[in-house]
Amino acid sequence: MASQFRRRTFPYRAAKPAPRPLSIPPVPGSVVDAVLRFHDRAIDQGGGRTLLSLSDQRLHDAEVEAALGELTNRAARVSILWNDREDEIIRVLEGAETRLAA
Repeated sequence: MASQFRRRTFPYRAAKPAPRPLSIPPVPGSVVDAVLRFHDRAIDQGGGRTLLSLSDQRLHDAEVEAALGELTNRAARVSILWNDREDEIIRVLEGAETRLAA
């Protein structure tokens, strides 16, 4: 028995590329290294954890500026959550302002 319906055809449409998610590039290793080496703020978080960061005064020291170069502004926003028991990084935090109000 012959079909009484015609096969449907669709006009060709080029598929749109999927939108790229907005992402922030990860913190460079040199910034993490500088915060670990030169930190002057250590805030106890309890449970054997400490939040390490650089103060504004320390950021402008000659040795810190030499180590960071143009990444000094980014290092001002970075803090590292440090595990005192295992001597390892738990998490690297970056924000608009990571300084805690006194």
